[in-house]
Amino acid sequence: MVEAVRGAGVVVTGAGGGIGAALARRFAAEGARVVVNDLDADRAKAVAEEIGGTAVPGDASAIIADAREALGGTVDVYCANAGVGSGGSEAADESVWALAWDVNVMAHVRAAHALIPDWLERGSGRFVSTVSAAGLLTMIGAAPYSVTKHGAYAFAEWLSLTYRHRGIKVHAVCPQGVRTDMLDATGSAGDLVLRPTAIEPRDVADALFAGMAEDRFLILPHPEVAGYYQARAGDPDRWLATMNHIQQKWEAAG
Repeated sequence: MVEAVRGAGVVVTGAGGGIGAALARRFAAEGARVVVNDLDADRAKAVAEEIGGTAVPGDASAIIADAREALGGTVDVYCANAGVGSGGSEAADESVWALAWDVNVMAHVRAAHALIPDWLERGSGRFVSTVSAAGLLTMIGAAPYSVTKHGAYAFAEWLSLTYRHRGIKVHAVCPQGVRTDMLDATGSAGDLVLRPTAIEPRDVADALFAGMAEDRFLILPHPEVAGYYQARAGDPDRWLATMNHIQQKWEAAG
């Protein structure tokens, strides 16, 4: 158990299902007061009713004021979990790229912009970014997703190195496949790369709480990702060749 969570005001975006719902349930079970956000108002309300939280549906980029009000004025933990799994290549429509950038990166930036001043004044705050192993590595068949998840990771890293000495804790959660609607939407690429080792959303929540207890920035629900990340950094050409073999296998199967 993370003692600092009990009684804390927590916001979880994209919490109508999947990882977000699992995070909301875990925070509530640990004694937090939880705001459940999702674009789908009915799903947000269903999860909020289940856990005794408060539903604040809508665009994750524009809910901070309403979330503060729901929590009595203070957000202690913000889980930037909402995301879009945009597939496609460099040829994807610019609207696809724009949506991926807006949801996967700029929503995090806007939330931090709204939260950081208060956290700095108080000397405490916790920003949890649901990134993806794609933010450390990549994902075949999904250029907008891979690129923007790299951006999400870079922003979380920047927040941590900039504000950790002033009491702000940042965690980047980077799972591979998780059994959610987003995994189902990845199609044959996800079936090839992600589904064989996919975990449950609650496993991601467990990994986050273990990481918070140890005050770790990088949280890997799939521990093997650490080895892949090291291989990528240590020998980029060999790693890229391996990924290209996977790309060819995917193309041949399609």
